[in-house]
Amino acid sequence: MSKEIRQYKETIIDILNKIEAGEENIKKAAELMADAIMRDELIHIIGTGGHSCMAAEELLWRAGGLAPINSILDAGINLVHGAKRSNIIERTEGYAKAVFDSYKIGLKPGEVIIIANAYGINAMTIDAALEAKKRGMKIIAVTGSVFGDSVPAGAKARHSSNKNLYELADVWVDSNLPYGDAAVDIDGFAQKIAPTSTFCNSFSVNCLVIETIKLLVERGVTPPVWMSANLPGGDEANKAWEDKYASRVKHL
Repeated sequence: MSKEIRQYKETIIDILNKIEAGEENIKKAAELMADAIMRDELIHIIGTGGHSCMAAEELLWRAGGLAPINSILDAGINLVHGAKRSNIIERTEGYAKAVFDSYKIGLKPGEVIIIANAYGINAMTIDAALEAKKRGMKIIAVTGSVFGDSVPAGAKARHSSNKNLYELADVWVDSNLPYGDAAVDIDGFAQKIAPTSTFCNSFSVNCLVIETIKLLVERGVTPPVWMSANLPGGDEANKAWEDKYASRVKHL
């Protein structure tokens, strides 16, 4: 193994250990999620732009994951329709409200939403949090603070409020993104390479799922969990959850 790959592996492991150390807030967030499921409500999740969209994709229809996950997969901020286009839209203030309206979320107070964004500063991210607050939703923020705290007020990438996502959350799960995202040094090349943000986000949101399912079991509730559709009996096992949630989860 090259020293560069070893550095990448060790950096990722260090990040995951730091996320694990935030167990107290992970458990607080899981309480909100378990309570919502027991009220027969959905858990909304949005990754607010660029590669952070993958956090919402990660929890949708996932083997071993929760069935009542309502992933908000807006085409405007997804890279599949153009990376630069996504970047422009995620910096457009006011767009988040239209997305919330389209998905019909936050119609009653107390709905739970996970907002995942590696950097936690752009217009879409902050508008999503402000809109969720306006609608009385409970916000679980999956984001770091190191990067956001280092970006000066008025920077092009920032929302005009200069807020950071973690400041607006009911519960903040620190994804421990390192400054600049990339983590590996190459001799003779000044710029760091090898991103970390997808690991940060995916591990964090799956920690939330694990603790939520564990909590439901402890409460004597059968958790609504998907089985891999590729396993024998998977389709049959999943049918009950599909019947229950297909009319409510837009992308199911």
